[in-house]
Amino acid sequence: MPEASAQTVSGTVLAFDFGEKRIGVAVGEWLLRRAHPLTVIERQNDAQGLARIAALIDEWQPVSLVVGRPVALDGSAHALTARCERFARRLRERFRLAVAFADERLTSCEAQERLRAAGHNARQARKHIDSVAAQIILQNHFDAAAGDLSQPQGCQTHVPS
Repeated sequence: MPEASAQTVSGTVLAFDFGEKRIGVAVGEWLLRRAHPLTVIERQNDAQGLARIAALIDEWQPVSLVVGRPVALDGSAHALTARCERFARRLRERFRLAVAFADERLTSCEAQERLRAAGHNARQARKHIDSVAAQIILQNHFDAAAGDLSQPQGCQTHVPS
């Protein structure tokens, strides 16, 4: 599967935190290398999920996509890994965009902690966790492409209201 090039210097990127019930979506720009949570797609079925993604791609016109690849803590694949890889292949084939994988280990936990720190209780945070996890996936991807694995100064999680 082609990967988004670290040499891409401009354009919008959409990132996805794939799940069986929900897909978190984040958006960012290569020039700024800053990710922002965008939305959560509630999945009733694959066709409905892809239709929502198509609408986002039409709206944002990304130059590439990033998909968080779920693996066990030790890095080994598990049942959801294969489903996520099929999802990424479908995105690449349908939209003819480069798709990069990014490590998504513990991003949901980190998203939950960020939301709690921002003052959201568990119930309030639940509707934003997946989009914030996608934001973390995309920000990590940008940071890795820049050769800087540390969190940039002043980068904050924006939680949609």
